[in-house]
Amino acid sequence: MTLEKQKTAIIFAVPALLMITAFLGNLFVEGWNWSPFDFAIAAVLLFGTAFFINLVIRSKKPLLTKLMICFIILLLLALVWIELAVGIFGTPFAGS
Repeated sequence: MTLEKQKTAIIFAVPALLMITAFLGNLFVEGWNWSPFDFAIAAVLLFGTAFFINLVIRSKKPLLTKLMICFIILLLLALVWIELAVGIFGTPFAGS
């Protein structure tokens, strides 16, 4: 179905645009110093999240269930991203 392909394209376009924005920020913004490893981790997190959200959206579950699962996925992304950025929980993989 064309509608399903459009949904999938939109879901994966968001992380792609975020990665392009991060790349341009790394080039032009002073103090933005991402290494290739940082870009790889960001890509895995963003595209992995998009993949799981796409799976949830394609499932046959009720709309409210889909929204709750997508919210949990996005919350987990935010928590992992924050932990990697500033080490809010102090785990060993935070880099602090």
